[in-house]
Amino acid sequence: MASTAAAQSYCSWAVRQRGLGLCGGARAVPMTPRRCFSVSAAAGFDNQNREYVIVGGGNAAGYAARTFVEHGMADGRLCIVSKEAHPSYERPALTKGYLFPPDKKPARLPGFHTCVGSGGQRQTAEWYKENGIEVLYEDPVVAFDGKTQTLKTSSGKILKYGSLIISTGCEASRLPAKIGGNLPGVHYIRDVADADSLVSSLGRAKKVVVIGGGYIGMEVAAAACGWNLDTTIIFPEDHIMPRLFTPSLAKKYEELYQQNGVKFIKGALIENLKAGSDGRVSSAVLKDGSVVEADTVIVGIGARPVIGPFEAVGVNTKVGGIEVDSLFRSIIPGIFAIGDVAAFPLKMYDRITRVEHVDHARKSAHHCVEALLTSQTKPYDYLPYFYSRVFEYEGSSRKIWWQFYGDNVGETIEVGRFDPKIATFWIDSDSRVKGVFLESGSSEEFSLLPQLAKSQPVVDKAKLKSATSVKDALEIARSSLQSGAAV
Repeated sequence: MASTAAAQSYCSWAVRQRGLGLCGGARAVPMTPRRCFSVSAAAGFDNQNREYVIVGGGNAAGYAARTFVEHGMADGRLCIVSKEAHPSYERPALTKGYLFPPDKKPARLPGFHTCVGSGGQRQTAEWYKENGIEVLYEDPVVAFDGKTQTLKTSSGKILKYGSLIISTGCEASRLPAKIGGNLPGVHYIRDVADADSLVSSLGRAKKVVVIGGGYIGMEVAAAACGWNLDTTIIFPEDHIMPRLFTPSLAKKYEELYQQNGVKFIKGALIENLKAGSDGRVSSAVLKDGSVVEADTVIVGIGARPVIGPFEAVGVNTKVGGIEVDSLFRSIIPGIFAIGDVAAFPLKMYDRITRVEHVDHARKSAHHCVEALLTSQTKPYDYLPYFYSRVFEYEGSSRKIWWQFYGDNVGETIEVGRFDPKIATFWIDSDSRVKGVFLESGSSEEFSLLPQLAKSQPVVDKAKLKSATSVKDALEIARSSLQSGAAV
């Protein structure tokens, strides 16, 4: 017999949500009452009904689960449907510590299960069991019916949900099979299985080619240096990290990588990947006809949101992903989307966007579940944040860690010589700080960055340009906050 209390709880929440408008300037959501139905409140789930279902087993799902537990609404009520074999984990480790060679203390599960990345409890499989959360591993959703509020998994299970949170994340963009994108020795990284396969290849590799000069490319190439491998990065742009780095900033990092033996081939496109006599990849052929030998290739050319089978929920054609409002509600009552797959209103910049980053995965999950379980109507006010940590393995000549907050628009002012620090400020036409980047800062210095990007104070550009050190530049920026010139 389903729990009457559980059904009343869900119906009570549905009533509270009626009449709540949108925050953040997105499109209107129909203010229709949620459909209510009885659900099983027993941890064993003795029927097909689940009060709350999260589709996707990534980091956002894990942080959402934690928030359900904090509100006492997980036990016997929450089900997570995942394609992975493991409980959610802090995915950034896969291109960083996970790729270190065995003698340099590589990261391994269960060491980085969610939510250790934010200082929380490690959520192993036992944690989910102890908290009464049903997890369907390696059983992704293959069909969805919004009218009947049902999901079908690959094993044939039919699940009826009350509230649905789509947390399907992204998948790696792949090279076409016809040009060798699926050859043995060609790797893509999105999950532990991918990383395990790559580690196996690195253990016997001699020449590595990394395709792509973004986050994946930089982090994987740095890890390959820990294995003392002949490493080449190939990308079509003029410099690495073109979506964030200025040419001057990129040059500093390229020089550091070159000092570690990494070679760059810029402005180049892949014609195809060739196999050797053993069937494994043996070289990369470029559009200009040149050939780069490689026994291991890592492709890091971006990612795309995993929308299927939820296209009917509403896809944003400009940024991809499922469009939601500032409470992560989709156009269909009772359905939400969080993390990489969500196209949400970026309030401070007044635009719809997607953010593929662990920080947003964590925060969007928490905000969504808070809105779902309480009367919270505060709009999600996210400050874009990105970071990277590379060359952190034992024996590295220099470990580097940068952070960026805000928006990289406007005039840039660079301070420092990258030995060991460098900072870049993005300043708009009104002399307001729009974004700030810092390499090798102290914890106190890093803590200043979000304050600057959020407040967007007016700074004295002349003083900033004349600063003789990163320390002086940050002090000039700090004083602009203290002067009360913030927005």
